[in-house]
Amino acid sequence: MTTLDEADIEKLFSGAPQFFCRSESHFPGAPHPSVAFPFDEELEIRDLTDHVQIEDKAWSGVTAWPHLTRDLNHDAAGRKKAEHHAKAHFHVRCRERPNMLSMQGLEKGTMGYEAALELPVSDSLEEEQFGFESVGTKARAVVEARERMMSGNGYLKRLPEPDIMDRLRRNEEIYRNNDMRKRPSLETYKDLFHTFMRPCTTVIDKSDHYSLINQTNALVKCLAAPNVWIDLSRVEWRIRLGQVLWGQSGGDELDDDTEIHDAASAAERAEEKYWLLMQVLVSTELLIRLDAITEGEQHGTEYFRPMDGLYFERQANQSVKWSILLARSWLDNIEVVKEELRNPAERAQVRPKRNGTGWLASLVSKMSLGNHVGQEAQKSPSSHHYTIQGRHGDRQVDGLTHFARKIQWPGIDAYESRISENAQNSVESTPSALATPKSASSKSSYFGAWDVTSHHGQPHHHKVQAQRRKMAAALHASGWLSKSYIFALMLPGDSLSHFLMATLLENDGEAMATLGSFANLCGGFVYRGKSFWSTSCIVGRVLAAGQGAAECMGWISTDVLPEGRGDGWISIESEDVPDRLANFGTDDIARLGRKARIWGKKRVEKDSYILGHADEASVAAADFIMPHENGYATPPPSAAVELQSLKLLRPVEHVQPSPLSEFTATPMTESSACPALPSQPARLTFAVAVDGKPAEEIAFTLSYDISFVTAHPCSPSRRVRFVKSPSSPTIQQIDVSGANTLGLGSRSVYRAGHPLHKWYNYTVIHISQLLEKRHHPLEDLLDPPRTKMPNKSGDNRVLVIDCITGYANIPPVSPVLERIDSASSAPSPVLDRRGSFPNKMHLECRRRQFGTDMEILVRALCAQKGWNAIISRRKRGCLGCAIREAGALGWKVIVRVE
Repeated sequence: MTTLDEADIEKLFSGAPQFFCRSESHFPGAPHPSVAFPFDEELEIRDLTDHVQIEDKAWSGVTAWPHLTRDLNHDAAGRKKAEHHAKAHFHVRCRERPNMLSMQGLEKGTMGYEAALELPVSDSLEEEQFGFESVGTKARAVVEARERMMSGNGYLKRLPEPDIMDRLRRNEEIYRNNDMRKRPSLETYKDLFHTFMRPCTTVIDKSDHYSLINQTNALVKCLAAPNVWIDLSRVEWRIRLGQVLWGQSGGDELDDDTEIHDAASAAERAEEKYWLLMQVLVSTELLIRLDAITEGEQHGTEYFRPMDGLYFERQANQSVKWSILLARSWLDNIEVVKEELRNPAERAQVRPKRNGTGWLASLVSKMSLGNHVGQEAQKSPSSHHYTIQGRHGDRQVDGLTHFARKIQWPGIDAYESRISENAQNSVESTPSALATPKSASSKSSYFGAWDVTSHHGQPHHHKVQAQRRKMAAALHASGWLSKSYIFALMLPGDSLSHFLMATLLENDGEAMATLGSFANLCGGFVYRGKSFWSTSCIVGRVLAAGQGAAECMGWISTDVLPEGRGDGWISIESEDVPDRLANFGTDDIARLGRKARIWGKKRVEKDSYILGHADEASVAAADFIMPHENGYATPPPSAAVELQSLKLLRPVEHVQPSPLSEFTATPMTESSACPALPSQPARLTFAVAVDGKPAEEIAFTLSYDISFVTAHPCSPSRRVRFVKSPSSPTIQQIDVSGANTLGLGSRSVYRAGHPLHKWYNYTVIHISQLLEKRHHPLEDLLDPPRTKMPNKSGDNRVLVIDCITGYANIPPVSPVLERIDSASSAPSPVLDRRGSFPNKMHLECRRRQFGTDMEILVRALCAQKGWNAIISRRKRGCLGCAIREAGALGWKVIVRVE
């Protein structure tokens, strides 16, 4: 009963993750959640994560967070390129929310701790909360702001499009060999202000009026001007960049009939593209100067004072920072090629024949520079034309085939061979002339995107925001979605998942003919004996728990097919988690925006603290318990589970009927263009045999759009030995010397995990008992609070669902499932000789082998009840750490699996 000191506590919780949520002054908005191991220095422990690593360099654009991709481990060229980019460069303090690195948890169909807390304050929800007005709507404020920008009192002079392209080409060269810091400041000043900008009257570096600091100040002020530029802090515009560049009829070399539908004329559409190119130009001018200043600081040159950095952070709003991310993406991935026309009549030549009609032909895509904008451009026709090329076509090709293989795309071998053939053809037949404008009489069809987020059961004047925004799109061969991917012109966020699947489908002629052009990119579809689901869809997140299911970059594939449904797209209806189910009304995790749990920083950390709410000065060994899921006085009955069917219901069959999803036109969309795709609730039926009795059919309707989180891995302390009474889970003695064998006594085989302070209140229920009480509300399944300690933050009870003890899987009867099982019979990961978990690579390689019908069942039950759940896998993380993570998230359910 001796009191534990600080050193004892550190030894006791060595290898235990601790959960934080802290505000960072340079990142506006919600605090940043994080997980750390403050008591450990070993890389094997500090590198433990609850999410998978990005596997392919082609997918790096998904996040603005620093990261390494797994392919660098075996790609010498990629590793060399990464080392080249490791030189000093400006690090813009701008991040997507939620953190896309955390969006794919180690368990299929789950996310990590960071993403779970950030989802209710995601970028897309802020867009919906504060309103969205597209530049394409040509609001009067936009027109006036742009006129002021180009006026004598504005920052910019109007440049013809050829001059913009010439300067972009030059900036690409400077970016790769940045010598601005070495050039005289007067030279770079004249290059900027005597060409297309007007000098800024505000001078912050009075020692040198022409300095790079003053130049960057003028560029920041220009980009920060309201109502002029595309605001890329809005998720919709991050997706639509490609639509502005390549979605204009009458000028796209690739026969792309997409267009910006809100534009009233071809001249207006050209104007929108002009302003986007100008935004790219101004942003690249700013970025190359910031890189030069940063490199100078790296080499000890006194170029950038701390006060200059503070001034920049104050002036650069979110829109400016996202424009810098756009500039980085452009300079890293896009190349502008200038070619001289020997004869102006060449511009009217017929387009050269292409050997391949697939998306790979867009590796070399013509930018049509029409003379719609500015009198300067109309004086004389240009003697040159410009080609926009992707710098990393092969990398993007490999990334697409990697994605297709990971999700087990039907006929992938034949598809990959067609990709290779088209790649060769695209290299051999590079077009050399401008595209012939389309005939005015040609019918132009709009292929855009729609926000199909449902607001179930709410009148139009009182809509409730959903945690996940839904998007549908119409696909088109070599359309702007494909081009956005192949050119790698992508900004951080979930748009990459849309681009990957759209690119895969747009260039598989058989799939397009079978599925049609309209795609519900946040739903699912059936194709050639498999079903594919977005992780935005609750069906995908539930079925991902099955054996043989595969997950990659926001998509899940499985052999489970909806009953009675052939090939085609599916839209699933589900409700947001209601307040009454979130946390007994005391901690509403369904709240979004400013009401989300992430804003309660102290509460998040206190409710998951290793010492609970106890007084740190009086912590004794007897205050801790060793939680485990199988401590039953009487062994529970065994349970065997087999998934029988997936059925799509009519809305009237749903337990809580709701109207069909509303297809809301986005600012660049006409609602009349969106086809009808009714949403249907999904129901899973299982055969459950308890204690050897005849199997009983149990069905669960996936009513609620809940989330699953992978419990963060931990590593058992090697410096502590626990000694406890056989009749009591309370630790009566802790040997912090670590001299004896780790475990619950010297003869223990399994890891002991980490202790849990008795302040935490958890209840273990076996899956067979839960099925008997499946109609009970969550509060009835939890024991009354055992602790008398004051709990100002509300109810701290947690339900642990034991899916391990006595579980047996019913042998599958489907030949397809039998084939998958036999191919996935690798043993589960075991502890290494040190008693710790296998490394991340080992666990990731085994992800597809994890999964059972039992795990699908328990996720389906949670989806019917509206319970967000933490998935805690034995030997990856201990139950004590999972319970503390539940406290951090404010969640009430932990699913403990083998």
